[in-house]
Amino acid sequence: MAGEHLLEIGCGAGQAAQLVLEGLGTRGRLVAIDRSATAIARTVARNTEAVESGRLTALVAELADLDVPGAAFDGAWALNVNVFWTSDPAVELAELKRVLRPKARLLLLWDAGPTGATKLAPVADHLSTAGFRAVASESGAQGTVIRARAPG
Repeated sequence: MAGEHLLEIGCGAGQAAQLVLEGLGTRGRLVAIDRSATAIARTVARNTEAVESGRLTALVAELADLDVPGAAFDGAWALNVNVFWTSDPAVELAELKRVLRPKARLLLLWDAGPTGATKLAPVADHLSTAGFRAVASESGAQGTVIRARAPG
């Protein structure tokens, strides 16, 4: 993880960004996106030093409209992001394929709660259909994690 360039989708108030930045070291970079300007402001406030040093870029953005170069990220993750299960995420997954490096890791995570394993079951199929590889889903008392690798 140290030195990698990662993407967080739906960063909320920046708690996960703060934890991940600790593991990235001084050479690692994180781009955190959220469609909420309030969430981005909270992420920046929580991680001011990382923003000032250039290690964190926080953007108000939808995944489908992400404006970054192709193959920019070694990995990406999302925690409790609805777009992957509330509709067909083909546009979002196409964008992820574009911005992830070949064989990059993708983690989609949901807490235990109303978004249960039954509702999330189609997500793995969407990933496979979009060309992601090594798609694996695991659900338990803590929630659900879906792991995949970008094509390549």
